[in-house]
Amino acid sequence: MFKRQLLLIVITILLISCDQKKSTTKNPEVMVKDMTDQSVNPVPDFWKGANIYFLLTDRFNNGNPENDINFNRTKETAMLRGFMGGDLVGITKKIEEGYFNDLGINAIWFTPVVEQIHGEVDEGTGVTYGFHGYWTKDWTKLDPNFGTNEELHQLVETAHANGIRILMDAVINHTGPVTDVDPVWPDGWVRTNERCGFTTYENTITCQLVDNLPDIKTESNEAVDLPPQLVQKWKAEGRYDEEVAELDAFFERTGYPRAPRFYIMKWLADYITDHGIDGYRVDTVKHTEEYVWSEFREVCDASFEQWKKENPTKVLDDMPFYMVGEVYNYNASAGQAFDFGDKKVNFFANGFNSLINFEFKYDAQKDYETIFSKYDGLLKSKLKDFGVLHYLTSHDDGQPFDADRTKTFEAATKLLLSPGASQVYYGDETARSLIIEGTNGDATLRSFMNWADIENNTETKKLLTHYQKLGQFRRKHIAIGAGNHTMISASPYTFKRELKKDGFEDKVVVGIDYKSAKKTLNVSEVFADGTLLKDHYSGIEVTVKDGKATFNSDFDIVLLEQKE
Repeated sequence: MFKRQLLLIVITILLISCDQKKSTTKNPEVMVKDMTDQSVNPVPDFWKGANIYFLLTDRFNNGNPENDINFNRTKETAMLRGFMGGDLVGITKKIEEGYFNDLGINAIWFTPVVEQIHGEVDEGTGVTYGFHGYWTKDWTKLDPNFGTNEELHQLVETAHANGIRILMDAVINHTGPVTDVDPVWPDGWVRTNERCGFTTYENTITCQLVDNLPDIKTESNEAVDLPPQLVQKWKAEGRYDEEVAELDAFFERTGYPRAPRFYIMKWLADYITDHGIDGYRVDTVKHTEEYVWSEFREVCDASFEQWKKENPTKVLDDMPFYMVGEVYNYNASAGQAFDFGDKKVNFFANGFNSLINFEFKYDAQKDYETIFSKYDGLLKSKLKDFGVLHYLTSHDDGQPFDADRTKTFEAATKLLLSPGASQVYYGDETARSLIIEGTNGDATLRSFMNWADIENNTETKKLLTHYQKLGQFRRKHIAIGAGNHTMISASPYTFKRELKKDGFEDKVVVGIDYKSAKKTLNVSEVFADGTLLKDHYSGIEVTVKDGKATFNSDFDIVLLEQKE
């Protein structure tokens, strides 16, 4: 995607830089193994129990103020609908500072960073630029507001050096809106006059999601030429010949027709072969034919294997490429099928390891055991061999679990101790406000990260500490997200999680809502007498006696693990 000679130079520089800047977390208890060590094997079912941090690239951290304005995007916008400066450098800096390791995060998903439309749009919610990343103008180039290829490369390498996987965000369903400076793509590429009805399979897929959002003709196998605006752009940037040569090689190697979807798949796969990203979160999955995702999976897998072959010293382990899909309103209770009304589709059978679970925010209103036993059962039956990604707040869900941030500690405990993978939305851990006066629509969910509150607000610090302790415990123990759940006691509520697979074993005991300072937990089913345990939450150590762990602590939560 960018010149191979330049890439080799950049990689060499960045390897030196990453070695010099390699971060350590502030808490020695959450130090992670160097994931570049080839002797490190992946824990089983990593992605089933991953702790994933989701952030809007533009709204997280401004690491390079010099890239804040590009393409004359200077018009006054509606509240929180313009670019605010967050970028790839900002994410990398927070990795280096140990922010994510302190949170127990082992994967970061950030919104798309490809070049966005240059103009502004008003869809009825006020003047808006493509700060969110879902309005693509050019899949082959990063938007300078977000950063450069070199900065993306450094982010991935820094994350990997800290034991953190990277998920980018893939959009194949649509281009960005049409503006005065962003012409519509040719008819062979997009449809522009068929609005979705969302009542059947057909009128959810072969149509536009909203007005002025050109829908890629993903069903087409007809060969199309490059859009003239891309040809003109690439020639002006001096990379037309290189891009065309790469496309020719891709189509010759794969045998795919030069249809719209395969161009985009090639462009997205380049971020795998060039940078070694670990997976894709895929946007608007249910608005695209399911077979498209099987094809995309094949392209991604091949690209990941190519990257491993070309970069043997950087391969973390033998974990395959990961794909998690956004099938809007998918509920895990439905199992593997999503119901369009007139047709059911199994997206798990079409390339996805996991789907985002839109049901969890409703389940979170229930008691702990109801939540935990439900997902333990689903993940061992209907969803066996697959995963779900839970969330309580997100960037486009206007009905979060705790909109006014009055149940922040409860939200953290339920999310981070539930079977399945967890999605921490940026600012969940700092109670970033989800109700911003003057905003319209989903802009209220997308304010800039409230870093100042961590320094100045005592309550924010307490909540952040709670997220850190739970997150570190979850990251350290795959059994939390991917193990078998069994309740030990209803009151005080106590449970165990155990994972035994392929010679690997992990087991913990957790207690919640222990009111008294003196804690007594029955651990006889998990730990033998004489075993030295540690309560990860308080840091207190205790030896098992008569099948019990008894100790005093000032907290109402207990996270017991065997002392290493």
